[in-house]
Amino acid sequence: MSISVNTMRAIDHWVGVPLCAIVSPFIALVDRIKSIFLPKLDAPKKLLFIELSEMGSAILVDPAMRNAQARGAELFFLIFKSNRASLSLLNTVKPENIFTIDSSSLGGLIKDTLRFLWIARCHKIDTVIDLELFSRFTALLTGLCGARHRVGYHIFHGEGLWRGTMLTRKVHYNPHIHITKNFLSLIHAAFAKEIEVPYSKIHIADSEVQLAQAIIDPEVKYTVIERIEKLARDAGIPFVHGKQRLILINPNASDLLPQRRWAQARFSELIQRIAQRYPNDVILITGSPAEIAYVETVRSVANVAHALNFAGQVSFSELPALYTLSDVMVTNDSGPGHFSAVTPLRTIVLFGPETPALYGSLGNSISITANLACSPCVSAANHRKTPCQNNVCMQSISVAQVMEKVELQLQSADLAKQA
Repeated sequence: MSISVNTMRAIDHWVGVPLCAIVSPFIALVDRIKSIFLPKLDAPKKLLFIELSEMGSAILVDPAMRNAQARGAELFFLIFKSNRASLSLLNTVKPENIFTIDSSSLGGLIKDTLRFLWIARCHKIDTVIDLELFSRFTALLTGLCGARHRVGYHIFHGEGLWRGTMLTRKVHYNPHIHITKNFLSLIHAAFAKEIEVPYSKIHIADSEVQLAQAIIDPEVKYTVIERIEKLARDAGIPFVHGKQRLILINPNASDLLPQRRWAQARFSELIQRIAQRYPNDVILITGSPAEIAYVETVRSVANVAHALNFAGQVSFSELPALYTLSDVMVTNDSGPGHFSAVTPLRTIVLFGPETPALYGSLGNSISITANLACSPCVSAANHRKTPCQNNVCMQSISVAQVMEKVELQLQSADLAKQA
């Protein structure tokens, strides 16, 4: 059984803060000694990114990684073992340069943490970028991995979220620009020739926020088509790819922030409306293997013949093929909204406790949010933990609103096919 999110937060606070206080003076002393006896590091040559918990962030950080790669750095990445697959969608980091930590048990967490600290030194990592928003655990990993340059977000004069003195280059986290631009500001700090307080005193143009597109294996695409056709055939539904549109519905969101979920009943009603409006098209309700029962509830309540439970039917590596085959997807604010951005798929992403201004998809996406006075209620300042037990922000999004955007995105998809 994996460690719960709340347990991880508690460990990060009650264990992380004292450890940061204990370790910080020793790291400061080592830094001082290195500055005296070792030559100055001109630019990062072996650059490690640390982002453990969010699969979608592996996509959002890709423009920053490619920026560092273009400057001549060899890339490395540290991520939780359960999230490793997210780095395979674009393959920006070589598989052998991806390090993992098993978070399924406390013993595994400790063992893999110690193993990583040894491996990082063996690889002579010279620069590390902590992508997490004020995590003490990743701060400790950053400080102890032996890198000369250590870049991340610093609280400066703000209260709370103290992480010690693990960083050599302290970057101001800007809550008013998209997270992708915040990630790019970390790259500037890593390569900066002059000291800035705070980093990064640069303008980041929208043109720098461009995602690469996934390369789709034709055989994988054909396999996914066969799987859809078989599922439709077993359900007694005639389906021929290219003659009918595929509409994806992704009704779930991770346990990291369950307040992001639009109600199952709303998704069921949306499926009914889509079926009435587009009776010849096929609706696939997607999800992970663990979400089959959740998806089945949505499907059974909708009671639409050509809406199929597609949860667990494709592996993570097959998602780009599925997205390329499909015309539109409706999803909660979760990984699929970001994973689909590496394909031409048009999406509608529903936001509540977070904001598209910071976490909007970089793809052909339309965001819907109620813009309540309390939203967003999760941020870097509260470790993305909200006291809310009644997500009115999601409940305020109507089926009619979403249906309007579905029609708009399908029109755009049809025009693109004709072009």
